[in-house]
Amino acid sequence: MTAYDLMVLIRRLNVESDRFVEGFAVGHRLHRTDMNALVVILDAHLAGRPLSPGGLGAALNLSAPATTALLGRLEQAGHVVRRRDAGDRRKVEVVMNEQAVELAGTFFAPLARRLTAAIDAFTPAEQEVVGRFLADAIEATVAARKEHEA
Repeated sequence: MTAYDLMVLIRRLNVESDRFVEGFAVGHRLHRTDMNALVVILDAHLAGRPLSPGGLGAALNLSAPATTALLGRLEQAGHVVRRRDAGDRRKVEVVMNEQAVELAGTFFAPLARRLTAAIDAFTPAEQEVVGRFLADAIEATVAARKEHEA
């Protein structure tokens, strides 16, 4: 398999992933940016890291007004809430509702089950190689994006 063959497969995986996520977005009247925001919010939650509206906007490369509009849509849809930090009432944290976590879990469960089966078909050593490749591919993509932004 050549580097070109791998890049074609990555592109196809990206397209199919986008199509899968689009099904969820359309079914729940969400924009693609809304979906990306929910992933950022969920990742912060799973990491035990508080996420401010400004942090969300920075992660998505959005202006403050665009972030406010985004959060308004997500709150109105019942997916997130903005709450005051218990230790410092001046700070606001974006939190995903449990209902949204359950809804996403239900929708994405078939994909998780099938990807887990695909991953389990590889030996632990092969999984390490795949993991290293994916991490390097993510870094390469981020670097290429930053190159265009400069």
